[in-house]
Amino acid sequence: MSIPQSGGGPIESFDQLAGLMESGCKPAADWRIGTEHEKFGWLTDTRQPLPYGGARSISALFAGLADRFGWSPVREGENVIGLTRDGANISLEPGGQFELSGAPLATIGETAAELENHLDEVRQIADPLGIRFMGIGAAPEWRHDQMPVMPKGRYRLMTDYMGRVGTHGTQMMYRTSTVQVNLDYGSEADMVKKLRVALALQPVATALFASSPFFDGKENGHKSWRSRIWRGLDNSRTGMLPFAFDDGMGFQAYVDWVLDVPMYFVYRDGQYINALGQSFRDFLKGELPALPGEKPTLSDWADHMTTVFPEARVKKYIEMRGADAGDRAHLVALPAFWVGLMYDGGALDAAWDLVKGFDTETREELRVAASVSALQAQVGDVKMADLAQAAVALSAAGLAARGHGEEAWLAPVQDSLSRGEVQADRWLRLYRGDWGGALAPIYEAASL
Repeated sequence: MSIPQSGGGPIESFDQLAGLMESGCKPAADWRIGTEHEKFGWLTDTRQPLPYGGARSISALFAGLADRFGWSPVREGENVIGLTRDGANISLEPGGQFELSGAPLATIGETAAELENHLDEVRQIADPLGIRFMGIGAAPEWRHDQMPVMPKGRYRLMTDYMGRVGTHGTQMMYRTSTVQVNLDYGSEADMVKKLRVALALQPVATALFASSPFFDGKENGHKSWRSRIWRGLDNSRTGMLPFAFDDGMGFQAYVDWVLDVPMYFVYRDGQYINALGQSFRDFLKGELPALPGEKPTLSDWADHMTTVFPEARVKKYIEMRGADAGDRAHLVALPAFWVGLMYDGGALDAAWDLVKGFDTETREELRVAASVSALQAQVGDVKMADLAQAAVALSAAGLAARGHGEEAWLAPVQDSLSRGEVQADRWLRLYRGDWGGALAPIYEAASL
Protein backbone atom coordinates (compact mmCIF):
# COMPACT_ATOMS: atom_id res chain seq x y z
CA MET A 1 0.00 0.00 0.00
CA SER A 2 1.18 3.48 -0.78
CA ILE A 3 2.28 6.27 1.50
CA PRO A 4 0.79 9.78 0.98
CA GLN A 5 1.71 11.09 -2.45
CA SER A 6 3.33 14.37 -3.47
CA GLY A 7 1.72 15.20 -6.80
CA GLY A 8 1.63 18.99 -6.65
CA GLY A 9 -0.57 22.00 -5.96
CA PRO A 10 -4.14 22.97 -6.84
CA ILE A 11 -5.81 21.45 -9.89
CA GLU A 12 -6.66 24.38 -12.12
CA SER A 13 -7.31 22.48 -15.35
CA PHE A 14 -8.83 19.10 -16.09
CA ASP A 15 -5.86 18.43 -18.39
CA GLN A 16 -3.57 18.27 -15.35
CA LEU A 17 -4.98 14.85 -14.43
CA ALA A 18 -3.66 13.17 -17.55
CA GLY A 19 -0.67 15.50 -17.41
CA LEU A 20 0.49 13.86 -14.19
CA MET A 21 0.94 10.58 -16.06
CA GLU A 22 2.35 12.31 -19.12
CA SER A 23 5.01 13.88 -16.91
CA GLY A 24 6.36 10.37 -16.36
CA CYS A 25 7.44 9.99 -19.99
CA LYS A 26 11.21 9.50 -20.23
CA PRO A 27 13.76 8.74 -22.94
CA ALA A 28 14.83 5.09 -22.92
CA ALA A 29 18.26 6.00 -21.53
CA ASP A 30 16.51 7.17 -18.34
CA TRP A 31 14.24 4.15 -17.84
CA ARG A 32 14.69 2.57 -14.44
CA ILE A 33 13.59 -0.49 -12.46
CA GLY A 34 11.75 -0.10 -9.15
CA THR A 35 11.09 -3.37 -7.34
CA GLU A 36 8.70 -3.74 -4.41
CA HIS A 37 8.30 -6.86 -2.32
CA GLU A 38 6.34 -7.77 0.79
CA LYS A 39 7.09 -10.45 3.36
CA PHE A 40 5.46 -11.85 6.48
CA GLY A 41 7.26 -11.49 9.80
CA TRP A 42 6.84 -14.26 12.35
CA LEU A 43 8.09 -15.07 15.84
CA THR A 44 10.31 -18.14 15.81
CA ASP A 45 9.14 -19.56 19.14
CA THR A 46 5.39 -19.30 18.48
CA ARG A 47 5.06 -18.97 14.68
CA GLN A 48 2.69 -16.08 15.34
CA PRO A 49 2.60 -12.96 13.15
CA LEU A 50 4.85 -10.08 14.09
CA PRO A 51 3.04 -7.41 16.14
CA TYR A 52 3.47 -3.69 15.66
CA GLY A 53 4.55 -2.87 19.23
CA GLY A 54 6.61 -4.52 21.95
CA ALA A 55 10.12 -5.81 22.50
CA ARG A 56 9.89 -8.18 19.53
CA SER A 57 8.00 -6.20 16.96
CA ILE A 58 7.91 -4.08 13.86
CA SER A 59 8.58 -1.01 16.00
CA ALA A 60 11.73 -2.66 17.35
CA LEU A 61 12.87 -3.49 13.82
CA PHE A 62 12.25 0.07 12.69
CA ALA A 63 14.26 1.42 15.61
CA GLY A 64 17.14 -0.96 14.96
CA LEU A 65 17.28 -0.23 11.24
CA ALA A 66 17.22 3.52 11.88
CA ASP A 67 19.90 3.40 14.58
CA ARG A 68 22.29 1.01 12.87
CA PHE A 69 21.82 1.63 9.16
CA GLY A 70 20.79 5.26 8.80
CA TRP A 71 17.16 4.89 7.78
CA SER A 72 14.99 7.92 8.55
CA PRO A 73 11.62 7.35 10.26
CA VAL A 74 8.33 8.21 8.57
CA ARG A 75 5.63 9.02 11.12
CA GLU A 76 1.88 9.18 11.25
CA GLY A 77 1.07 10.96 14.47
CA GLU A 78 3.28 9.45 17.15
CA ASN A 79 3.78 6.15 15.34
CA VAL A 80 6.64 5.26 13.03
CA ILE A 81 4.96 3.70 9.97
CA GLY A 82 7.94 3.47 7.65
CA LEU A 83 11.55 4.30 6.89
CA THR A 84 13.26 6.08 4.02
CA ARG A 85 16.84 6.20 2.70
CA ASP A 86 18.48 7.06 -0.63
CA GLY A 87 15.34 6.86 -2.77
CA ALA A 88 14.04 3.64 -1.18
CA ASN A 89 11.49 3.19 1.57
CA ILE A 90 10.29 0.49 3.92
CA SER A 91 6.57 0.55 4.61
CA LEU A 92 3.86 -1.56 6.19
CA GLU A 93 0.93 -3.37 4.70
CA PRO A 94 -2.23 -3.52 6.86
CA GLY A 95 -1.34 -6.82 8.57
CA GLY A 96 2.28 -5.89 9.16
CA GLN A 97 3.69 -7.24 5.91
CA PHE A 98 7.13 -5.63 5.72
CA GLU A 99 7.60 -3.99 2.33
CA LEU A 100 10.73 -2.72 0.63
CA SER A 101 9.99 -0.23 -2.14
CA GLY A 102 13.34 -0.10 -3.82
CA ALA A 103 15.12 2.86 -5.36
CA PRO A 104 14.92 3.38 -9.15
CA LEU A 105 17.84 1.31 -10.46
CA ALA A 106 19.42 0.76 -13.86
CA THR A 107 19.94 -3.03 -13.97
CA ILE A 108 18.61 -6.26 -12.53
CA GLY A 109 22.03 -6.85 -10.97
CA GLU A 110 21.57 -3.66 -8.96
CA THR A 111 18.09 -4.83 -7.96
CA ALA A 112 19.52 -8.14 -6.72
CA ALA A 113 22.21 -6.33 -4.73
CA GLU A 114 19.61 -4.02 -3.20
CA LEU A 115 17.51 -7.00 -2.13
CA GLU A 116 20.47 -8.82 -0.56
CA ASN A 117 21.56 -5.70 1.31
CA HIS A 118 18.03 -5.14 2.60
CA LEU A 119 17.57 -8.71 3.78
CA ASP A 120 21.01 -8.67 5.41
CA GLU A 121 20.23 -5.48 7.34
CA VAL A 122 16.84 -6.81 8.43
CA ARG A 123 18.36 -10.11 9.50
CA GLN A 124 20.98 -8.38 11.67
CA ILE A 125 18.20 -6.69 13.65
CA ALA A 126 15.65 -9.51 13.53
CA ASP A 127 17.73 -12.59 14.38
CA PRO A 128 18.62 -11.56 17.95
CA LEU A 129 14.94 -10.84 18.55
CA GLY A 130 13.78 -14.26 17.36
CA ILE A 131 12.09 -12.83 14.27
CA ARG A 132 12.12 -14.33 10.78
CA PHE A 133 10.48 -13.41 7.50
CA MET A 134 8.94 -15.64 4.86
CA GLY A 135 8.29 -15.01 1.19
CA ILE A 136 4.96 -16.54 0.22
CA GLY A 137 1.81 -15.23 -1.43
CA ALA A 138 -0.65 -15.79 1.42
CA ALA A 139 -0.38 -16.54 5.13
CA PRO A 140 -0.73 -20.34 5.30
CA GLU A 141 -2.31 -20.68 8.74
CA TRP A 142 -3.05 -17.36 10.42
CA ARG A 143 -6.70 -16.45 10.81
CA HIS A 144 -7.96 -12.92 10.32
CA ASP A 145 -8.42 -12.43 14.05
CA GLN A 146 -4.75 -13.29 14.64
CA MET A 147 -3.42 -10.56 12.38
CA PRO A 148 -2.03 -7.35 13.88
CA VAL A 149 -3.47 -4.07 12.67
CA MET A 150 -1.03 -1.36 11.68
CA PRO A 151 -1.63 2.15 13.10
CA LYS A 152 -2.39 3.86 9.79
CA GLY A 153 -5.54 5.89 9.22
CA ARG A 154 -5.75 4.83 5.59
CA TYR A 155 -6.06 1.19 6.63
CA ARG A 156 -8.78 1.81 9.20
CA LEU A 157 -10.95 3.40 6.51
CA MET A 158 -10.17 0.74 3.93
CA THR A 159 -10.91 -2.13 6.33
CA ASP A 160 -14.43 -0.84 6.91
CA TYR A 161 -15.07 -0.23 3.22
CA MET A 162 -13.61 -3.56 2.07
CA GLY A 163 -15.96 -5.37 4.40
CA ARG A 164 -18.94 -3.78 2.62
CA VAL A 165 -18.09 -3.94 -1.10
CA GLY A 166 -16.59 -7.39 -1.69
CA THR A 167 -16.00 -10.81 -0.24
CA HIS A 168 -12.19 -10.97 0.05
CA GLY A 169 -10.96 -7.42 0.63
CA THR A 170 -9.75 -7.80 4.18
CA GLN A 171 -8.03 -11.06 3.26
CA MET A 172 -6.04 -9.14 0.65
CA MET A 173 -5.13 -6.41 3.10
CA TYR A 174 -4.03 -8.53 6.03
CA ARG A 175 -3.00 -11.94 4.73
CA THR A 176 -1.36 -11.66 1.30
CA SER A 177 2.06 -10.64 0.02
CA THR A 178 3.25 -9.74 -3.46
CA VAL A 179 6.28 -8.76 -5.48
CA GLN A 180 5.94 -6.17 -8.23
CA VAL A 181 8.09 -4.08 -10.50
CA ASN A 182 7.55 -0.49 -11.61
CA LEU A 183 8.72 0.36 -15.13
CA ASP A 184 8.92 3.54 -17.19
CA TYR A 185 7.42 4.47 -20.54
CA GLY A 186 8.67 6.83 -23.21
CA SER A 187 5.43 8.27 -24.58
CA GLU A 188 1.67 7.87 -24.48
CA ALA A 189 1.82 5.29 -27.27
CA ASP A 190 4.58 3.41 -25.45
CA MET A 191 2.50 3.42 -22.27
CA VAL A 192 -0.47 1.98 -24.13
CA LYS A 193 1.53 -0.83 -25.73
CA LYS A 194 3.27 -1.71 -22.45
CA LEU A 195 0.01 -1.61 -20.49
CA ARG A 196 -1.73 -3.91 -22.97
CA VAL A 197 1.12 -6.42 -22.92
CA ALA A 198 1.33 -6.18 -19.13
CA LEU A 199 -2.38 -6.87 -18.69
CA ALA A 200 -2.53 -9.69 -21.23
CA LEU A 201 0.56 -11.45 -19.83
CA GLN A 202 -0.17 -10.81 -16.16
CA PRO A 203 -1.76 -14.30 -15.90
CA VAL A 204 1.60 -15.73 -16.99
CA ALA A 205 3.28 -13.93 -14.09
CA THR A 206 0.54 -15.20 -11.76
CA ALA A 207 1.20 -18.75 -12.94
CA LEU A 208 5.01 -18.61 -12.86
CA PHE A 209 5.16 -17.01 -9.41
CA ALA A 210 2.21 -18.78 -7.76
CA SER A 211 3.09 -19.58 -4.15
CA SER A 212 -0.13 -19.48 -2.13
CA PRO A 213 -1.86 -22.88 -2.18
CA PHE A 214 -2.69 -22.78 1.56
CA PHE A 215 -5.04 -20.59 3.58
CA ASP A 216 -6.63 -20.96 7.01
CA GLY A 217 -4.40 -23.97 7.68
CA LYS A 218 -5.39 -26.10 4.70
CA GLU A 219 -5.25 -26.44 0.93
CA ASN A 220 -7.45 -23.86 -0.78
CA GLY A 221 -7.82 -25.37 -4.26
CA HIS A 222 -5.73 -22.68 -5.96
CA LYS A 223 -2.04 -22.37 -6.77
CA SER A 224 -2.35 -18.60 -6.17
CA TRP A 225 -4.98 -17.85 -3.56
CA ARG A 226 -3.66 -14.30 -3.52
CA SER A 227 -4.80 -13.93 -7.12
CA ARG A 228 -8.17 -15.48 -6.27
CA ILE A 229 -8.63 -12.94 -3.47
CA TRP A 230 -8.19 -10.06 -5.90
CA ARG A 231 -11.18 -11.32 -7.90
CA GLY A 232 -13.45 -10.98 -4.87
CA LEU A 233 -12.31 -7.61 -3.65
CA ASP A 234 -13.98 -4.63 -5.33
CA ASN A 235 -14.85 -4.88 -9.01
CA SER A 236 -14.96 -1.10 -9.39
CA ARG A 237 -11.20 -0.80 -8.88
CA THR A 238 -9.63 -4.16 -9.84
CA GLY A 239 -9.33 -6.43 -12.85
CA MET A 240 -7.97 -6.60 -16.39
CA LEU A 241 -9.11 -3.17 -17.69
CA PRO A 242 -10.89 -4.18 -20.92
CA PHE A 243 -11.07 -0.52 -22.01
CA ALA A 244 -7.26 -0.47 -22.28
CA PHE A 245 -7.57 -2.51 -25.50
CA ASP A 246 -10.10 -0.16 -27.12
CA ASP A 247 -9.26 2.20 -29.95
CA GLY A 248 -8.37 5.62 -28.58
CA MET A 249 -6.78 4.29 -25.41
CA GLY A 250 -4.43 6.78 -23.79
CA PHE A 251 -3.79 8.83 -20.67
CA GLN A 252 -7.26 10.40 -20.79
CA ALA A 253 -9.08 7.08 -21.03
CA TYR A 254 -7.24 5.89 -17.92
CA VAL A 255 -8.10 9.15 -16.14
CA ASP A 256 -11.77 8.69 -16.99
CA TRP A 257 -11.75 5.22 -15.44
CA VAL A 258 -9.99 6.35 -12.25
CA LEU A 259 -12.39 9.27 -11.87
CA ASP A 260 -15.30 6.83 -11.73
CA VAL A 261 -13.73 4.71 -8.98
CA PRO A 262 -15.23 5.64 -5.58
CA MET A 263 -12.89 7.46 -3.23
CA TYR A 264 -11.47 6.19 0.03
CA PHE A 265 -10.08 9.32 1.71
CA VAL A 266 -8.49 12.75 1.49
CA TYR A 267 -5.18 13.29 3.30
CA ARG A 268 -4.92 16.57 5.20
CA ASP A 269 -2.44 17.71 7.87
CA GLY A 270 -1.34 14.19 8.71
CA GLN A 271 -4.90 12.86 8.93
CA TYR A 272 -7.00 10.66 6.63
CA ILE A 273 -10.44 12.20 6.16
CA ASN A 274 -13.21 9.71 5.43
CA ALA A 275 -14.48 10.10 1.86
CA LEU A 276 -15.58 6.49 1.40
CA GLY A 277 -17.71 6.00 -1.68
CA GLN A 278 -17.60 9.68 -2.67
CA SER A 279 -16.75 10.97 -6.15
CA PHE A 280 -13.54 12.62 -7.27
CA ARG A 281 -15.59 14.27 -10.02
CA ASP A 282 -17.57 16.01 -7.26
CA PHE A 283 -14.30 16.94 -5.56
CA LEU A 284 -13.17 18.67 -8.77
CA LYS A 285 -16.34 20.77 -8.62
CA GLY A 286 -15.84 21.64 -4.94
CA GLU A 287 -18.80 19.48 -3.98
CA LEU A 288 -17.15 16.66 -2.01
CA PRO A 289 -19.29 15.99 1.09
CA ALA A 290 -16.14 15.26 3.12
CA LEU A 291 -14.67 18.71 2.36
CA PRO A 292 -17.49 21.04 1.25
CA GLY A 293 -16.30 23.88 -0.93
CA GLU A 294 -12.73 22.63 -1.17
CA LYS A 295 -11.14 21.57 -4.45
CA PRO A 296 -8.41 18.94 -4.83
CA THR A 297 -4.69 19.27 -5.38
CA LEU A 298 -2.57 17.11 -7.65
CA SER A 299 -1.40 15.35 -4.50
CA ASP A 300 -5.03 14.38 -3.82
CA TRP A 301 -5.28 13.03 -7.37
CA ALA A 302 -2.02 11.10 -6.95
CA ASP A 303 -3.41 9.64 -3.70
CA HIS A 304 -6.64 8.63 -5.41
CA MET A 305 -4.66 6.90 -8.17
CA THR A 306 -3.11 4.63 -5.51
CA THR A 307 -6.57 3.36 -4.52
CA VAL A 308 -7.20 1.56 -7.81
CA PHE A 309 -5.82 -1.96 -8.00
CA PRO A 310 -5.94 -3.39 -11.54
CA GLU A 311 -3.58 -6.17 -12.57
CA ALA A 312 -1.31 -3.50 -14.07
CA ARG A 313 -1.56 0.06 -12.79
CA VAL A 314 -0.50 3.35 -14.36
CA LYS A 315 0.86 6.27 -12.39
CA LYS A 316 3.96 8.08 -13.66
CA TYR A 317 5.13 4.56 -14.48
CA ILE A 318 3.47 1.15 -14.88
CA GLU A 319 3.22 -1.32 -12.00
CA MET A 320 3.12 -5.08 -12.71
CA ARG A 321 0.89 -6.45 -9.97
CA GLY A 322 0.06 -10.09 -10.74
CA ALA A 323 2.69 -12.10 -8.82
CA ASP A 324 2.82 -13.77 -5.42
CA ALA A 325 5.82 -13.07 -3.21
CA GLY A 326 8.37 -15.87 -3.14
CA ASP A 327 11.92 -16.83 -2.32
CA ARG A 328 14.91 -14.58 -3.01
CA ALA A 329 15.51 -15.91 -6.50
CA HIS A 330 11.88 -15.33 -7.49
CA LEU A 331 11.89 -11.83 -5.99
CA VAL A 332 14.58 -10.92 -8.52
CA ALA A 333 13.20 -13.05 -11.37
CA LEU A 334 9.95 -11.05 -11.40
CA PRO A 335 11.55 -7.73 -12.36
CA ALA A 336 13.85 -9.58 -14.75
CA PHE A 337 10.86 -11.15 -16.52
CA TRP A 338 9.14 -7.83 -17.11
CA VAL A 339 12.25 -5.78 -17.90
CA GLY A 340 13.15 -8.25 -20.64
CA LEU A 341 9.70 -7.88 -22.19
CA MET A 342 9.24 -4.13 -21.71
CA TYR A 343 12.63 -2.48 -22.16
CA ASP A 344 13.64 -3.98 -25.50
CA GLY A 345 11.61 -2.86 -28.51
CA GLY A 346 11.88 -6.15 -30.35
CA ALA A 347 10.79 -8.18 -27.33
CA LEU A 348 7.87 -5.82 -26.66
CA ASP A 349 6.65 -6.06 -30.26
CA ALA A 350 6.94 -9.84 -30.19
CA ALA A 351 5.13 -10.02 -26.85
CA TRP A 352 2.25 -8.01 -28.32
CA ASP A 353 2.13 -10.43 -31.24
CA LEU A 354 1.72 -13.25 -28.69
CA VAL A 355 -1.38 -11.75 -27.10
CA LYS A 356 -2.99 -9.31 -29.55
CA GLY A 357 -5.47 -11.96 -30.69
CA PHE A 358 -6.87 -12.50 -27.19
CA ASP A 359 -10.32 -11.07 -26.57
CA THR A 360 -11.66 -9.78 -23.26
CA GLU A 361 -13.09 -13.16 -22.29
CA THR A 362 -9.85 -15.01 -23.01
CA ARG A 363 -7.78 -12.59 -20.95
CA GLU A 364 -10.15 -12.89 -18.00
CA GLU A 365 -10.37 -16.68 -18.27
CA LEU A 366 -6.58 -16.90 -18.31
CA ARG A 367 -6.47 -14.80 -15.17
CA VAL A 368 -8.87 -17.16 -13.41
CA ALA A 369 -7.20 -20.32 -14.70
CA ALA A 370 -3.73 -19.10 -13.67
CA SER A 371 -4.85 -18.65 -10.07
CA VAL A 372 -6.31 -22.15 -9.97
CA SER A 373 -3.87 -24.23 -11.98
CA ALA A 374 -0.73 -22.13 -12.64
CA LEU A 375 1.26 -23.72 -15.47
CA GLN A 376 -1.32 -26.48 -15.89
CA ALA A 377 -3.98 -23.94 -16.89
CA GLN A 378 -5.60 -24.03 -20.32
CA VAL A 379 -8.19 -21.73 -21.89
CA GLY A 380 -9.52 -22.90 -25.23
CA ASP A 381 -6.47 -23.80 -27.26
CA VAL A 382 -4.17 -21.56 -25.18
CA LYS A 383 -1.99 -23.65 -22.89
CA MET A 384 -0.46 -21.61 -20.08
CA ALA A 385 2.78 -23.61 -20.15
CA ASP A 386 3.26 -22.83 -23.85
CA LEU A 387 2.37 -19.16 -23.42
CA ALA A 388 4.75 -18.87 -20.47
CA GLN A 389 7.52 -20.64 -22.36
CA ALA A 390 7.19 -18.18 -25.23
CA ALA A 391 7.03 -15.14 -22.93
CA VAL A 392 10.08 -16.19 -20.92
CA ALA A 393 12.04 -16.83 -24.13
CA LEU A 394 11.18 -13.34 -25.35
CA SER A 395 12.16 -11.89 -21.99
CA ALA A 396 15.51 -13.68 -22.10
CA ALA A 397 16.18 -12.32 -25.57
CA GLY A 398 15.22 -8.82 -24.45
CA LEU A 399 17.52 -9.01 -21.45
CA ALA A 400 20.37 -10.32 -23.58
CA ALA A 401 19.91 -7.40 -25.95
CA ARG A 402 20.39 -5.00 -23.04
CA GLY A 403 23.93 -6.36 -22.65
CA HIS A 404 24.12 -6.60 -18.84
CA GLY A 405 23.98 -10.38 -18.48
CA GLU A 406 20.58 -10.04 -16.81
CA GLU A 407 19.08 -13.10 -18.49
CA ALA A 408 20.71 -15.26 -15.80
CA TRP A 409 18.16 -13.93 -13.29
CA LEU A 410 15.40 -15.78 -15.15
CA ALA A 411 16.78 -19.14 -13.96
CA PRO A 412 13.98 -19.78 -11.39
CA VAL A 413 11.18 -19.45 -13.93
CA GLN A 414 13.10 -21.35 -16.59
CA ASP A 415 13.53 -24.15 -14.05
CA SER A 416 9.79 -24.07 -13.31
CA LEU A 417 9.03 -24.41 -17.00
CA SER A 418 11.40 -27.34 -17.43
CA ARG A 419 9.92 -29.14 -14.41
CA GLY A 420 6.32 -28.05 -14.91
CA GLU A 421 6.37 -27.12 -11.21
CA VAL A 422 6.08 -23.64 -9.65
CA GLN A 423 6.60 -22.73 -6.00
CA ALA A 424 3.01 -23.66 -5.11
CA ASP A 425 3.43 -27.13 -6.65
CA ARG A 426 6.54 -27.67 -4.54
CA TRP A 427 4.74 -26.64 -1.35
CA LEU A 428 1.83 -28.96 -2.16
CA ARG A 429 4.18 -31.87 -2.92
CA LEU A 430 5.97 -31.42 0.42
CA TYR A 431 2.72 -30.93 2.35
CA ARG A 432 1.21 -34.11 0.93
CA GLY A 433 4.46 -36.03 1.34
CA ASP A 434 7.34 -35.30 3.70
CA TRP A 435 5.38 -32.89 5.88
CA GLY A 436 2.56 -35.36 6.48
CA GLY A 437 -0.23 -32.82 6.10
CA ALA A 438 1.32 -30.33 8.54
CA LEU A 439 2.10 -26.70 7.71
CA ALA A 440 4.56 -25.95 10.52
CA PRO A 441 7.56 -26.72 8.27
CA ILE A 442 6.60 -24.08 5.72
CA TYR A 443 7.66 -21.22 7.98
CA GLU A 444 11.28 -22.27 7.86
CA ALA A 445 11.12 -23.57 4.30
CA ALA A 446 9.78 -20.23 3.00
CA SER A 447 12.06 -18.04 5.10
CA LEU A 448 14.07 -15.39 3.32
